Amino acid sequence: MSENLLFPVKKTRRDFLRLAASAAVVGTLGTPSFAARKPVTIGTGTQSYTLDENWGKLPAGMSYGLGCAVVVDSKDRVIVTSRSASPCVAIFDTDGKLLETWTKDFALGVSMTPDQVKATAHGLYWSKEPKGEFLYWTENVSGGPNKKDAKTPASAKIGARIYKTDMAGKVLYTLGNVAEEGSTSQKFDFTNPTDVAVAPNGDIYIVDGYGSQKLCRFDSNFKHLKTIGTRGKEHGQFATNHGVWVSTLRKDPEIYIADRANDRIEIFSPELEYKRTIEGVRKPCCFYQHDGLIYIPELDARVTVIDDKDKVVAHLGDGRGVAKNDFDNHPDKFSTPHALTLSSKGDLFVVEWVANGRVRKLKKSV
Repeated sequence: MSENLLFPVKKTRRDFLRLAASAAVVGTLGTPSFAARKPVTIGTGTQSYTLDENWGKLPAGMSYGLGCAVVVDSKDRVIVTSRSASPCVAIFDTDGKLLETWTKDFALGVSMTPDQVKATAHGLYWSKEPKGEFLYWTENVSGGPNKKDAKTPASAKIGARIYKTDMAGKVLYTLGNVAEEGSTSQKFDFTNPTDVAVAPNGDIYIVDGYGSQKLCRFDSNFKHLKTIGTRGKEHGQFATNHGVWVSTLRKDPEIYIADRANDRIEIFSPELEYKRTIEGVRKPCCFYQHDGLIYIPELDARVTVIDDKDKVVAHLGDGRGVAKNDFDNHPDKFSTPHALTLSSKGDLFVVEWVANGRVRKLKKSV
């Protein structure tokens, strides 16, 4: 595997001329240009945003798949993952300039092909730690025993791993469905994990949201400390515990769990003792904390913002009632927000669980 996993996308003068020609053709076909459209706003007051409809475009030959995750690093680089084999990862600046794409070498580094990365892609978490910045990737499971084919071996199963990388995508540690254990790999019985979060003290929290419904706690060296969770509706039980976050809005850190199919958020102490529940959310997926607030992408067509008292500050872009094939005509509405993040300036970036990812930037208006 190459030590350098960064692949800047370089465009020649010929590329730009071809893109300009393509744009001219589109104009002659009568497709309305974004420039001619009235600016699209979402939200009101301090939670008011203007949609940047040109942000996050990929070059010819590349496309997004189902929108998986989006994070922002300390340099305000926006890192996008989707279920696509080209690219597996796309990195932009906040203005929408494509800086890098990762595909073949990245897939090789995690012992997969690009198509296998596409089949298992799901969660991504950016973490600033004493030793630097890191990324934590969560894979869904793919393959495995096939009920219709008794000859399909268990070894056909791929994914079901969490791996920690540096900011160039180099794998530092792998946890879960590993071929063998070693100093940088550890077997753990995840059935279908969905998200990771890291606490200020370095503890790592992982949810097995598409599988066992377990919530697991590890220390910073991936030593297992505690596991709770089964399927159900009681506190400490979950129905698709899809997302996890370590909130630092209050005096002591708290663990927020997006209990998606139960339409609620369960909150625990760092020791995984139940504390309280937030009701009234609609299929919450995950979380992001920014400027004293927590932002929640809800798969049921909106983004909700809450404060440190768990009170709703805003509901953004409620698209419930819009037909699935009509969202292009409702750019101020969300379809199925799956993940989001915010830049240092408060700009909001959202990806959705739709075929083209619907990767969008909402620029903070106030």
